[in-house]
Formats: sequence, C-alpha cells, structure tokens
Amino acid sequence: MPKTPALKTEAFVKWFRAATPYIHQFGGGTFVIAFGGEVIAENEFQQLTHDINVLVSLEIRVVIVHGTRPQIDEQMRQHGVTPRFVNNRRVTDDRALACVKEANGIVRVEMEALMSMELANSPMWGADIRVSSGNFVTAKPVGVVDGVDFGHTGEVRKIDAEGIRRRLDDHEVVLLSPVGFSPTGDVFNCTLEDVATSAAIALKADKLIFLTETAGAQDAKGRLVSELTVKQAREMIAGNGLAEDVRIFLPWAVRACDAGVKRAHLISRHVDGALLIELFTSHGIGTMVVPESPERLRDAVGDDVPGIIQILEPLEQQGILVKREQHQLERDIGQFFVLESEGNILGCAALVPFPEDKTAELAALAVNPFYRDGGRGERMLAFAEQRARTSGFKTLFVLSTRTTHWFVERGFVEADLARLPERRRSHYNEDRRSKIFVKEL
Repeated sequence: MPKTPALKTEAFVKWFRAATPYIHQFGGGTFVIAFGGEVIAENEFQQLTHDINVLVSLEIRVVIVHGTRPQIDEQMRQHGVTPRFVNNRRVTDDRALACVKEANGIVRVEMEALMSMELANSPMWGADIRVSSGNFVTAKPVGVVDGVDFGHTGEVRKIDAEGIRRRLDDHEVVLLSPVGFSPTGDVFNCTLEDVATSAAIALKADKLIFLTETAGAQDAKGRLVSELTVKQAREMIAGNGLAEDVRIFLPWAVRACDAGVKRAHLISRHVDGALLIELFTSHGIGTMVVPESPERLRDAVGDDVPGIIQILEPLEQQGILVKREQHQLERDIGQFFVLESEGNILGCAALVPFPEDKTAELAALAVNPFYRDGGRGERMLAFAEQRARTSGFKTLFVLSTRTTHWFVERGFVEADLARLPERRRSHYNEDRRSKIFVKEL
C-alpha cells in the first residue's frame, strides 16, 4: 500500500488538531440539519450520510429535516396533476395531498436505506445509525390567504420535543418529513424550513443548518459573508440583493436565533464535505448567523500563547514579523491582547509601553488569514489606540516592512529613527530596515 505523501499527512495532522476544540465543544449537542428534496433527487444524500456518520460518532445528536418539492412535482406529473403555487407556497388540494403523501413516503424510505449502509472500505463501514421517524409534528391549516384557499397546506403548530429527545437519548437519528398531523387525524403539507426551525427552537438546538443552492449570503460586491449577527441579517434581508434560496432561509435562521438557537448556518449542498468544513474549521465555508457577534477583544493570558504562535508563525517565516520565541511570548504576554471567538484566537497584537516618552509601540499586529476581510485589523488598531490614550500616551508608533500603506491609510505618518524612544532606538534592527510610522493620539 503506497504511503501518504508527507505534505498530505502534515496537512491532515494540522486539520485534525485544529478540529479538536470543536469536537470537544459539540459533543452532546443537538444539530438540526435541513435540506431540499434536490439532495435526494440528485444523489447527493449518500455523500451527506458519510458526514452525518461522523457527527453521530462524535456523540452529536442529529435531527434531519428533508424537503420533497421535486418528488411531489414528479408524482403530480405521473398522476396528471398540475402544481399550483401562490407566493412560492404550494396549494395542496385533495389530489395534490395524495402526491405529497406518496412522495414523502418514497423519500423517507430511500433515506433510511442509505443511512443503514455498512459497506466495507467506505466511510459507512462500522456505522450503526438507527433512524427514528414518527408523528412528531402537529400542524394546522394555513387556511384562506388573500382569497386563496390553500387546502391541505399547513404550518407547524407544535413539535413533540420530548418525544424527539427520547429518541436522541437512545442514540437515534431523528428524521422529520415536512408533513404535520392534526389532533383530528388530518394531514398537512408543510415547508421544510418551518419544520426545521420549529424543531430547532423546541429542542433548544445548538445549531440549525440549512443546505442551500448557493454558498450563503453575499454582500453587495458578491463576496461571501461568513458571519452575520441577527441585526446584520435583518438589514441584509431588507435589501434586494440576496439569492432566491438565501432569501427563503435567512429569515428562518434569524427567527431561530431570536428564539434561543445558538447558531444557524447556510452552507452549499454542492460542496462535498461542506458540513464538516463549516463545523470543524475556524474559517467555515458558508454563512453563520449568531444572536450577537461571539468575537471579543481581551487581554491575553498564558493559555493564549499557542494560539498566538499559530497566527504569528507564518508571518515570521515570510519575514513580515520579527521571530518571537515561545519563552519571549510567555514573558511578554501581559503586553498582548487577542481577538477571540468561541475559544479560538483570530488575531493578536502587543502594546509595548514607553512611559518615559509618553508613547507606545504597536507590535505583532496579525489576523488569521481567513478573517482578514472583516475589518478585524481596524478593530484591533482602534482597541490599541483607545488603550494607549487611557494610559496617558500621546503617540503610537509601529515598525513595518511590508504593510506600510495599511498604516498610512489609517493616519500614521512616516518618521525617522530619531522619533523612536531612546530605549527602543537602541534595539532597532538595521538589517531589517523597518520603516517607522507615528500617529498622534
């Protein structure tokens, strides 16, 4: 058997180590994962089962909510029933309801079969996924809206959270179809986003995850927005630039976070492994919606040294920053502050005081490359400036070789060596020939 190339092995080890905090964080958590019937129709669910198996093996409690729109349309085509939609919602008459029942039955059986696979030499080898489904969703009719009778189209009235929890406690994956039942025995055709969001809220889920057609929410320049607070998401919804699927799912993500769900995610269904990338890497792959930003600036402590090294080391290897040994960081940790998110260090900087000259040096300012487009450098600079002011310093200076324009654009002015405090001037490295920039506070 050929050996794995050293570079691939090293990358795997780095990824696995980086994923460890998330593994500890998510164990025992409840995730609701929702996706449209296209995932089944286009044979993408088998790959997804591999990722679900990973979550189950990590003792994550998984609830799956599937859609059936393409399957219902196919049943209607076969039975000569014309689909009817009003405001993107299906009108479900008696003939359409028969197609709804048949489509959901077919999809559910196919999904249960795929999650039962234990093929040798596959990610499902040794898997023991038990699937539970049932009448966990109580629904009510939508009724007549703007003169349109929606018939058997319904919306969620109640989720049997206790019943679902019992199945999850018994290490089962719970499968919810987008249908609900009334106390009188009627069947209603619901939307997957309504069922998924209602289930996540009722279960007080840690995560609600929508698999979407596009990569997630994008800004006005077409760039993926990796994180949105509820407030930011509402502002984005009020605009007109969202892709159709994001426009559908983002309001439900906001509703979930408003009601106590810790995080909601929109990730592309078209990327193999997107679920694992989003959950087990610091940069993710889609859009995460949070009640408020989990990022905070704080003073560094000794336990932050490994995270600081991880951010500084690549820049030191490129010659952008001066090499700092671990013992130096540990000695000077009181001068550092970090930008943290859920236990992960996203950025760091040091504020070195020279009180005799009423100035301070901003050093080792660095941000994880996956987070450099979110204005985090500016936030850290503003934090340093404010701290310097409150400490009574009149100026702030930096030494830079490769990021000179960034500082100039933010109010720093180039200066000569004489502007440095005498104590710092004696340690100036002539070989690096760093440029000096000063900002009046």
